[in-house]
Amino acid sequence: MRKLFPILIGILLSSSCGVVRWKSSESYLPGPTIRADYTPKGIVEEVVQPCSVPGPANRRLIVYLPADYYETDQRYPVLYLLHGARGYETSWIRKGEVYQTADSLWAAGKAVPCIIVMPNVNQYNDEADYEGGRFKDAFESILEVDGIVESAFMNDVVHLVDSLYRTQADQSHRAIAGLSIGAYQSIFLGANHPESFGYICAMSPYMWSIGRPSVTRRQFYGRLHKKMNRQFTEYPPYGYYLYVGTKDMMRPATHNLHMYMYKNGFPHLYRKYPASHSWAKGWTQELKDLMQHLFQET
Repeated sequence: MRKLFPILIGILLSSSCGVVRWKSSESYLPGPTIRADYTPKGIVEEVVQPCSVPGPANRRLIVYLPADYYETDQRYPVLYLLHGARGYETSWIRKGEVYQTADSLWAAGKAVPCIIVMPNVNQYNDEADYEGGRFKDAFESILEVDGIVESAFMNDVVHLVDSLYRTQADQSHRAIAGLSIGAYQSIFLGANHPESFGYICAMSPYMWSIGRPSVTRRQFYGRLHKKMNRQFTEYPPYGYYLYVGTKDMMRPATHNLHMYMYKNGFPHLYRKYPASHSWAKGWTQELKDLMQHLFQET
């Protein structure tokens, strides 16, 4: 194990999910909700998200709406899109081309128009620690995964979105997806709330995750196999998707989860991309594939 540790550190340092910030920089701030190089065709909104758990009183929530949202009375399904370590609510905007992907697929009729919600699911101790959604080194993010923010997700994020927007607030019209740590969170959000999420997607799930030992962590992140058995027996998902890069450090863990699901007869899609733990050839492409499945599977 000691011999492997330096290798692991090297892999983590080179990961696009990111681990260590060598110095403070503007590039590490969450930044604006619209990139200078692309004008979204849909509607971008920033929402103040009140928090019901210890930490900052409020966070910023980014919502992307179809262009004609305010011109009709139509209700829409919702995709909750989570970031990874060293991420925040604008990660999918800055690096994942979420607006470009949604706009092109919706225009081509290849994806179901939906409301896309991008929250900040990092753990922050208080207002000073949050500082508008500050950058967190990945080691910090990983070690702070304790289930507190995740346990309040249904109340603080889902119920808030349902109260503000014309959503189709049921299992068959609600999806949860994320990358790396966000994928790990998505797996357990789906397993803990199987009646609420009909579509679950994990891109390069960081299944090694270790966090602060706590009652909340044990309750939220414990007993995955038991929870998945209930999930697929009592509230079978409409779609379950596992993505990973062929050169991804999370490929063995993702493959193990795939094999467990396969052996237990849990229907799912398992797809590998020629990528590492990275954006351009990995998560960005996986989002394009995912959106062509969401809210169309039975």
